[in-house]
Amino acid sequence: MINSTEFAERLKKVMDYYQLSPSAFADKIQVQRSSISHLLSGRNKPSLDFVLKVIKVFDEIELYWLLNGKGEFPMKTTTLFKTKTQVSEKSLKEPMKIPVSHQTDKTIERIVMFYTDGTFKEYKN
Repeated sequence: MINSTEFAERLKKVMDYYQLSPSAFADKIQVQRSSISHLLSGRNKPSLDFVLKVIKVFDEIELYWLLNGKGEFPMKTTTLFKTKTQVSEKSLKEPMKIPVSHQTDKTIERIVMFYTDGTFKEYKN
């Protein structure tokens, strides 16, 4: 069950981070301004539709963090691939170790690159 008071605090933290007033936040996620007011006061709990709109508009918000405070905000992203200028076919064919907390022996099996003209190129390990 979502704790309305704690959810309201996380919502305030999001608005502060993006420097948005409650009305600007409501406009950004396309909900009525009164719904933000009701959530912040603890009167209402968030609907699934509301939560989905928030995480769709703001990429740095983790779903579990927003719902129950578990995780981080803003979400930290790690770059798994080199920048465009650093990638070569040779480096794509070499196995790349990806750090995963519970399994550290994973390697990339294949990479598929899709182009805007509808073609693609596949690199297999």
